[in-house]
Amino acid sequence: MNPNGEQVLDLRCVNCGWGIERLFVQYSPGNIRLMKCESCKVVADPYIECEFMILLIDLILHKTKAYRHLLYNMLNLEASDVKGILWKSSLINFLLDAYRFSILKGSKNDLDSSKGLLLTIWTCGEIFVNVTLGNLMFVSVVFLGTRILLNSTFAITRYRGILLAILVSSYFKLFLMAIMVWEFPLSVLFIIDIFVLSSNCVALQGTGHKFHLCVPLNILM
Repeated sequence: MNPNGEQVLDLRCVNCGWGIERLFVQYSPGNIRLMKCESCKVVADPYIECEFMILLIDLILHKTKAYRHLLYNMLNLEASDVKGILWKSSLINFLLDAYRFSILKGSKNDLDSSKGLLLTIWTCGEIFVNVTLGNLMFVSVVFLGTRILLNSTFAITRYRGILLAILVSSYFKLFLMAIMVWEFPLSVLFIIDIFVLSSNCVALQGTGHKFHLCVPLNILM
């Protein structure tokens, strides 16, 4: 229920984003019937019968349907474990951004213990400050832009949903782990940034927030 006393449907049709009460009806174990959307008149969420690999492929292909299924029909923002997912995802994203920043700054050589403990602490502090400020600026611009474009005040759960969409759609940053094993040119970092940014835009569009122009502030660091 929202503040106006109206029922809020958390589940969504992956095709049009329309709220739906339930996605399927189960007659017996293993025997279900998928529900159709009242708006677009097609099956609301066909991903229910698909393997996770199909969902993963569609996420990589930047399909809005896949993000709607993941954010609305798989992850429940009202669940108690969502905060844990947010914290863990935030920590992973922060560590990957820190590693990316250290590569751009050539910090692998700076972290050599032979150069002194003070220089190591200074370098780690510089990485922490830059990554923290960069991510705060990026998230703040997304929140502010969403509020201005929609001209409305969001509940805390709505902001939590936007943050979750950004974190989940930033999974391309995991490819930075490959750089720890194999050597790649620095251009690979910017290619990853482009994929992350485009994935963020598709995820935000899937949650109902369309951005015609997004500026990746963390790329400019």
